[in-house]
Amino acid sequence: MSHMIYPTTNFAATETMNIARGDGIYVYDNHGKQYLEGMSGLWCASLGYNNAELIEAATRQMETLSFAHMFSGKTHDVGMQLADTLTAMVPVDDARVFFGSSGSDANDTQIKLLRYYFAAIGKPEKRKIIARERSYHGVTVAAACLTGLPINQANFDLPIDALGILRTDAPHYLRGKQDGESESQFVDRITANLEALILSEGPETIAAFIAEPITGASGVIVPPADYYEKVQAILNKYDILFWADEVITGFGRTGNDFGSTTMGIKPDMMSFAKQLSSAYVPISASVIRGDMYAAMIDPCSKLGVFGHGYTYSAHPLACAVALKTLEIYERDNVFAKAAATGTYLQTRLREFNDHPLVGEVRGTGMIAAIELVANKETGEAFKDGKVGYFAANACQEHGLISRPVAGSSLALCPPLITTATQIDEIIEKMGKALDDTLAFVQQQD
Repeated sequence: MSHMIYPTTNFAATETMNIARGDGIYVYDNHGKQYLEGMSGLWCASLGYNNAELIEAATRQMETLSFAHMFSGKTHDVGMQLADTLTAMVPVDDARVFFGSSGSDANDTQIKLLRYYFAAIGKPEKRKIIARERSYHGVTVAAACLTGLPINQANFDLPIDALGILRTDAPHYLRGKQDGESESQFVDRITANLEALILSEGPETIAAFIAEPITGASGVIVPPADYYEKVQAILNKYDILFWADEVITGFGRTGNDFGSTTMGIKPDMMSFAKQLSSAYVPISASVIRGDMYAAMIDPCSKLGVFGHGYTYSAHPLACAVALKTLEIYERDNVFAKAAATGTYLQTRLREFNDHPLVGEVRGTGMIAAIELVANKETGEAFKDGKVGYFAANACQEHGLISRPVAGSSLALCPPLITTATQIDEIIEKMGKALDDTLAFVQQQD
């Protein structure tokens, strides 16, 4: 037993699987067993494992410049190149980029940038942030306050109220609808709730609304078609910024460059990590509009320094790998290919709609979830996460890595390089796991 404190793990059930190596979309444990990595690690290994170009880019950078910081006006070429490449891609006006090392720290940085910006333009009271129920935005202290999942907040005594975090409805029709309510009526109700919250708190006190275009850890929730259009109109009406958390949905995951593109969002701010470097080296990015950056220049000059930054901000190794990753995405037309494969994945997964345990199959592009239910007719959820964990373990037994999320939903997020033939392999293994899970459930009755 190692002396490690394991992340997001039951401390009473550690070291249940030891991954020894990876190649393509497969990983192998220390006993040599092969698994199709159906989660891209943690929604992140977009180009799979053992990519020779990324390894070569990392090696070349380490041989040239292994480390350089960006404090006190210092810079390096690979960092500037990455910033310029990224800003040319994003749907944010005159975008400016701050680099970190994780999605959590990217969202922490965004909170500080929001406060700095509104103080700079004479509106320091505009500091509250609206986040949604069942959202996930990270686990550092500030990011965990944005997160709306109880397991990430229990026992941590987080300063949610002190940070001014407000909560609005999750846009999940299956779990949030009222009796007899149509999908359109559901959207009208929850967006009306959002507007009522804004008016109750005072629009002049609210800085931003944060959302994952399609959620990840909360169960891969794809909002109804007109949800974001109505949300955006409300935010524009009250001068509230739209902050898109694209840590999971960025860079081809939804079949487009960004989840914002897929869902018709025009963001003012965006957060990235994971697929920015195909997870080969930790890196994140906090993106804001150019006018927000411009407003900070004068107060920063008066203070003499912008008092925020990390030792590893724009680490040259991470920047080099991220730059090569973006190059591969464009050169190999990865997003378009993933869109086609994603359509096939979604079609094949919906073959499970008739399975006795399946209440809903949802997703877009190369991200999906299968929600397992206790009663198929009523959609009644299982009372705890035991069935979901059994199903994920059953997948693992059959050589497929999935992830139990939101109780009894099984998430899938295979690498963008996955082929149609490998999608068929996912479906075959998932089918066997669902049948095993049905037998388990029937034994409990």
